[in-house]
Amino acid sequence: MLATESGIYRVINTRTILPLWTEGKAKQILRVEQTLEQNRVIESFYFLTSKGILFSRDLKIFEYRNEGLPVLTIKKYDGKEVTFEKQVADIKDISYNPEKPQQMVCATKDKVYLSEDAGLTWKYYDAPRAGSSGVKAVAVASMRVKKDESYVKEDYVFCSHATLGFFYSKLESKRFNTAVTGLAGADPNVGSDEVSDILPVLCKAEDGTVYTELFLSQTFIPRIYRFDFEKKKSICIYKGSEPADTIDGLYLADSSIIYMSPKEIKAFDINTGKEPKMVSKFKDWKNIAGLSPSPIFAAWIPQSETGYKTSVVLNELWLLNSEQVSSPYAKQICDQKSLYIPCYQAYLPDGISKFKKIILDNDLNSLVIDMKDDYGLLRYDSKDPEVLKKGKISQYAVNLEHFVSEFKKDNIYMIARIVVFKDRNLSLYSNGKYAVWNKATDKPWVGTKGYEVDEEGNKTLSYYDENWVDPYCPEVWEYDVAIAKELIARGFDEIQFDYIRFPTDGTNMGNASFRWHSPGMDKESALISFLSYARENIDAPIGIDIYGANGWYRTGARTGQDVETLAEYVDIICPMFYPSHFENQFLNYEPYEERPYRIYFYGTYRNTIIARNKIVVRPWIQTFFLNVPYDKKYYDAEYVRKETFGVRDSVNRGYMHWNNGGNYSKLSPDPADAVYTGKAYEANPKYRKPAIGVKEENPIDEAVVSGTKSDQEAIEIWENVLNQNKDNL
Repeated sequence: MLATESGIYRVINTRTILPLWTEGKAKQILRVEQTLEQNRVIESFYFLTSKGILFSRDLKIFEYRNEGLPVLTIKKYDGKEVTFEKQVADIKDISYNPEKPQQMVCATKDKVYLSEDAGLTWKYYDAPRAGSSGVKAVAVASMRVKKDESYVKEDYVFCSHATLGFFYSKLESKRFNTAVTGLAGADPNVGSDEVSDILPVLCKAEDGTVYTELFLSQTFIPRIYRFDFEKKKSICIYKGSEPADTIDGLYLADSSIIYMSPKEIKAFDINTGKEPKMVSKFKDWKNIAGLSPSPIFAAWIPQSETGYKTSVVLNELWLLNSEQVSSPYAKQICDQKSLYIPCYQAYLPDGISKFKKIILDNDLNSLVIDMKDDYGLLRYDSKDPEVLKKGKISQYAVNLEHFVSEFKKDNIYMIARIVVFKDRNLSLYSNGKYAVWNKATDKPWVGTKGYEVDEEGNKTLSYYDENWVDPYCPEVWEYDVAIAKELIARGFDEIQFDYIRFPTDGTNMGNASFRWHSPGMDKESALISFLSYARENIDAPIGIDIYGANGWYRTGARTGQDVETLAEYVDIICPMFYPSHFENQFLNYEPYEERPYRIYFYGTYRNTIIARNKIVVRPWIQTFFLNVPYDKKYYDAEYVRKETFGVRDSVNRGYMHWNNGGNYSKLSPDPADAVYTGKAYEANPKYRKPAIGVKEENPIDEAVVSGTKSDQEAIEIWENVLNQNKDNL
């Protein structure tokens, strides 16, 4: 059985699969076992889908189990009317108590929910920190607790968070406590890194009593741990050798933990502790996964096909094809190596020739240029009357036909950058109709920095040089998408939206009012609504720029830029992993000069894993100096070169050079296949390059999706394996 982008399917044979449920995307499978009288085992299945939690006992009848889960309100706009759609908030993980199958937990990006009736109803349980997105995994288990001279069992909920760590809570207390001791971190200066999965395992003591052990893995570091519940400490039982690697989708089969890693399905025997090995039926399982009619996320393999005494569930199965990008524009958007061109220089007579030479001399193949800038000014000669109603053309606008034709002569790929919600021009339009509003002054809101005091002691309130429009407003979406459509029609290949976020800076943030907000909406649903509208109306690749921290961690904190969510609607994500923008101690250890390589190597890998390969991660390269301690000591041409090598060795799908003033004196040619001569240990050729995995040249033949269920023999085999007796203790 396959859980895929287009639904749930069952495999009949090597050429035929049948649809079971096709109402949306299915991304995770939870198989629940319950032992009845005479050791008879029954099993049922839960699926995490784009419609919420789906349940089936026989894989014929499916029912939703969403009661009590939060709902997002998505605003839809057809150019005339606004309507609303309700959708269950994205469920990040689901698990059950192996000793009490009716007891379950699931989690959204920032909250944990509990069910005591097998998912029929859910109730909010707790959050690692109120309002902090970044939850990755959850579990619930009956743990053995020592009281006096004997042991008793108490129910506990467990949760992992991208930035806050690993948590546990006694079920009845509803209060999470941190337990990060023993967990490794990618950065020795920061601490523990994200826990990817939590696996409760039933064990038998010598006296025959059953108890639960907990096993953990990490998302960006190859580690498996046994959690010492009594000491609240993680004990590392496996440490992989790759500097950037992933272990996820833990599942117990006999005495082995089966898990997913880039290009691999491995098994780690928890009894022997020996080096993990590729599962014996790897090729068979890979062939089964290869039958999927759309990108695959999970699979259930019946016992007869596993080589174990039990069936196997494979989650995070997209890692098997980690080198692939599932965007329909994958071939077009991969391997674009770009130069940002300041528009105020490009409009000059020699501007085009200057930047074309830089691109060609440095083995680049694409450009990025502002077509609507940070102030909302149009940097091209728009011909669209609807755009011109609200837009203002800059005096430095380029002649678009001439500009495009000159770069197309050399087959240079063209990306139009459009600054969206930071827009001074539009915020002042029609008496501030679209502006984020200051409810205290009843005027368009502008963030305040604080008071400046002159020599005479006079105080003057200073402001950020930023004006914002309301991200909830469909007419703002319509305006920006109209600009994008015109630019594609007039020769650009790709749209890049910047400032796809809410304002974050200002001592007066509490006065910011969003008048176009609709009941039930939040920052996440506003960005989803805009990008959904853009996706429906722009027939071209769409990219977005994000903060480096939002690409490094699984969180949309402050900005609403949640990579997992945004990746559903765009094709390229462009994180700003500028070393100068991270705290000075971040990844700053010996050899210190390798910090730029490290940041781009790990950052590009992490962002790609978080997005589950739905998009191309194309980072912005810091090709500029900032007056911070690290740059003062190290910034030079080698600094920039190390950044590009880091991207190449990590995922190798392209990058973009940023220098706001167009000064590219520190630029070096694209590294291509050149040997990296720096001292970063991650660059050693003994490690996997690129870290995300190497593309295979022999794809599996596609299977035929049959709309009927006429293969009676296959159906009988299917139903037989669903009713096998198993003892998984």
